[in-house]
Amino acid sequence: MDDGAEPLTARALRLASESFLAGSGPGGQNANKVATEVELRVNIYALRLPVPVFARLRALAGGRIAGNGDLIITSKAHRTQEANRQDAREKLAALIAQAEVEPKRRAKTRLNRVGKTERLKVKKVRGAVKANRGKPKASDW
Repeated sequence: MDDGAEPLTARALRLASESFLAGSGPGGQNANKVATEVELRVNIYALRLPVPVFARLRALAGGRIAGNGDLIITSKAHRTQEANRQDAREKLAALIAQAEVEPKRRAKTRLNRVGKTERLKVKKVRGAVKANRGKPKASDW
């Protein structure tokens, strides 16, 4: 699907829309006057992601995806709009980069014959311990 003309992160940043909110937190009276918190929105359907990448992105983003498919990333860690804006863009880039990485397939482990017999022996012993618990029978008197 991705013809390689534009990297996925660059496309996401191009499609993203930003809005600035009056952030809570440190800043004193400045926080009440200046809208420094950044809300970055990008529609994940508009990104035209390959199916496995799309599935991983949805799993990673979790509750940050709105009902209409908008991925919402906020940043209010810094006291300036520009620093928060940069932070939100970095968060988006990191999330997309993480979704692009295909997880390594787990190789099944195999037990050899000795390991199998050892495991069964331990299970027998454990079963015997459990069988000996409980109420004593009349024949035990």
